[in-house]
Amino acid sequence: MTAVDLAPYGRGERASLAGRTILQIVPRIDAGGAERTTIDIAAALVAAGARALVASEGGRLTSELQAVGGLLIPFPAAAKNPISMLLNSRRLARLIIAERVDIVHARSRAPAWVALMACRIARVPFVTTFHGAYAGRTALKLRYNSVMARGDVVIANSEYTAGLITRFYPWARARLRVIHRGTDFSKFAPGAVEPARVARLRKAWDVAPDERIVLIAARLTGWKGQKVLIEAARRLKERGLEGVRYIMAGDPQGRGGYVKELDTLIGKAGLKGIASRVGHCADMPAAFLAASVVAVPSTEPEAFGRTAVEAQAMGAPVVVSDLGAVPETVLSPPQSSPEGRTGWRVKAGDAEALADALHTALTLGASAREAMARRARAHVEGQFSLERMTRETLQVYVEMMEK
Repeated sequence: MTAVDLAPYGRGERASLAGRTILQIVPRIDAGGAERTTIDIAAALVAAGARALVASEGGRLTSELQAVGGLLIPFPAAAKNPISMLLNSRRLARLIIAERVDIVHARSRAPAWVALMACRIARVPFVTTFHGAYAGRTALKLRYNSVMARGDVVIANSEYTAGLITRFYPWARARLRVIHRGTDFSKFAPGAVEPARVARLRKAWDVAPDERIVLIAARLTGWKGQKVLIEAARRLKERGLEGVRYIMAGDPQGRGGYVKELDTLIGKAGLKGIASRVGHCADMPAAFLAASVVAVPSTEPEAFGRTAVEAQAMGAPVVVSDLGAVPETVLSPPQSSPEGRTGWRVKAGDAEALADALHTALTLGASAREAMARRARAHVEGQFSLERMTRETLQVYVEMMEK
């Protein structure tokens, strides 16, 4: 069960939440950032004495929702047919009224349109969260995406996402809040990972005891930067760097062509036995603890930097592309002093720059690495904790109910 710290709330604020009913709506509650956050907020609401309802088609996280005290309301929230959405909005309005819902919080576009119409009918406040930087190059797509900017409060999961919202929907600026996605640092903590877990992963990945690991943890798709890492590894090999394995942990999700392309590149670069695909990894805390460096070489902007946050929490040096929201999570000159560094930011798609940063990270002395690990852990704990995210989200609810 998610642990929630409500200490910063006064008695009056807790009383504002106690006995209230908050309904979140999301298409499904399978694995994913929006879905995970739905569960986390449900746990925080229950801890504050509120009723936590989730309107969704269900999914793999249903049992976890129930375990934290939330209640699943079976609802066709994934429907995108306009007629179905119109009918569903009336159905949801009836549900809101029957359950005496105080606030509705939408986390995806199609159900957000349904929820917006339902909230207007039932006259209850409407909150939205941008969990991603929704692509929209046509007027029709921008119109469809705009529902996420129509909340009475609009939450962005990063400063980068907030910038996109104000660029495309400037009329939402006054209602915009930035609440970074939160990480459970009780799970992502070096002391919480038994050495046997790390040993099992290294054995499964066929990594020798004296080899260091450069890890990229991302689904296998072109913009995640696996090809840039392979090229950087080739250059580092040419420089004479030895004893390093480049591990690509991620699900191909049916992208067979991309997998073959990666394998061909590995072969041409002379990296067989040095660069490896290992598939999905179910134990990411152990994976980050096993890594000497974690690379996030994305070639397109990301809406948040979860991998970089989790890696820093585990004490692993990180090298990230300097675009999108990921740089927000890493302290690096010129934004910070050299003494305050928690990682490196490099130009996206620049294999030479990536190779340079990886080499620097891999050749850190023991004292420098330990000091960086302490700084990184303190940095992410202060800015990107689960407690901070849930506290700030619940504060939004309290403020809305006090209006």
